[in-house]
Amino acid sequence: MHTAVPQASKADDAGPAASSGAGNGHGDGNRNATATTDPGGVPFAALTPEALRRERTSIKWTRYPDDVLPLFVAEMDYAIAPEVQQAIIERVRASDTGYLDGPGPLAPAFAGFARDRWGWEVDPAHVHLCTDVSVGIVETLRLALPDGGRVAITTPVYPSFFEMLEELPVEVVEIPLATDPTAGPRLDLDALAEAFGSAAGIDALLLCNPHNPHGLLHSEADLTELARLASAHDVFVVSDEIHAPLTHRGRSFVPFAPIAASAGVASVTVTSASKGWNLAGTKCAMVIAASAEDDTLLRRLPPEVACRASILGLHANVAAFSRARDWLDEAIRRIEENVNLLKDLVASQLPGVRFVPPEAGYLAWLDFGATRIADDPHAAILREACVALGDGRTFGRGGRGHVRVNLACPPQTVRDAIARIAPITHPDDAEETS
Repeated sequence: MHTAVPQASKADDAGPAASSGAGNGHGDGNRNATATTDPGGVPFAALTPEALRRERTSIKWTRYPDDVLPLFVAEMDYAIAPEVQQAIIERVRASDTGYLDGPGPLAPAFAGFARDRWGWEVDPAHVHLCTDVSVGIVETLRLALPDGGRVAITTPVYPSFFEMLEELPVEVVEIPLATDPTAGPRLDLDALAEAFGSAAGIDALLLCNPHNPHGLLHSEADLTELARLASAHDVFVVSDEIHAPLTHRGRSFVPFAPIAASAGVASVTVTSASKGWNLAGTKCAMVIAASAEDDTLLRRLPPEVACRASILGLHANVAAFSRARDWLDEAIRRIEENVNLLKDLVASQLPGVRFVPPEAGYLAWLDFGATRIADDPHAAILREACVALGDGRTFGRGGRGHVRVNLACPPQTVRDAIARIAPITHPDDAEETS
């Protein structure tokens, strides 16, 4: 049985600020000692929304007017790791900007990272290149379900899952997560079993692991039972594990592939360095077969799937997985500090709002269901507070009344956002104290 390795538990993972005293979200640090720079040492004072809006051109900084704080899309405010910057610069200086037909050095680089962080022994020959995770998912399902079928997703979930599946002749089946007021969400294994065993059945499951937007780490027990159910009902599983490198300290991420292979489940994993190291725009990701049989399927991917990936993105990914692990660990520390900060701010300034801190990633899922703006918190917050958040309604069943917040930013940005939002959730109190 696969055993997960706790994140950042190995000696080579101790970053340069490992003894900085910053809190890690698990009670073993001074929560008042906060970092003043991003993971690479850039002062937060140079990463204000005003400064970033002058320098960056992605949708995070161009979609909304200048007076809106953009915390909606999964992009970091942090500067890219120096090792990654250097790798891209070197390729440009070498005029190495041509086409690709496979993962090359990326396969062993990822295999080493997966082994060191998660105890997952990846066969580099089972690693295939694709443009991004979305393309990997769509093209894999196109092969696995050539005649279409029913694809299950566990909602509320990453909105692009819905958009991806629109490209295929499939029926989307939403299976909401089980919710526990104390412990938080988890996979609803009973509902999955019922759907898998129904007359209509399920042909494939698109698993989000870790789960976006909650930052939920699925337990080994739950994934093992999921694999048993998938095996019993011949369900093909695609596991999106793009947020896995951002597992918080003291927590364990469990890859699905080893469990799937042991259970005889047809499965592939899609992943990239793009979320962990903020490289989405470099356009490079991987599709990884859980077994030799699954690799046979992936070898039928059209050549264009690899050819359309960016050579700059490939070398950026190689540098991230092999040489920028310290930067990743520092990013996780900054994120954990912002999680703690948000938890305190919600408790003190947003009465009625419920927040279960994430175990991985930099996305926070806030429940405004008990507030005056419960019907559409996203629209109210954008209109009245000038803060752009992820709209919970786009995440499928279970998302209404929620918003998703990006925490990969300077702590002052988090404070400013909550200071703007607080008055509109309880305006009477705000007027009495003004």
